[in-house]
Amino acid sequence: MKRPFAATVVRDGKWYVSQCLEVDVASQGETEEEALANLQEALELHFEPPQATSPPKVRVIEVEVGAA
Repeated sequence: MKRPFAATVVRDGKWYVSQCLEVDVASQGETEEEALANLQEALELHFEPPQATSPPKVRVIEVEVGAA
């Protein structure tokens, strides 16, 4: 099944960075077309069923936020 996704592409130095607006997935490439092709591949991988051989370990980390 194919589904459309909206994406942005911005230049960041010598790279083009593409980001999906509906799913937290991003990629990059040396051209806009390459960045979008890489984003398409990343989205396809994102939606593949997990193939883990063992359950992932859940960790808790603490981060200082709002510190000056």
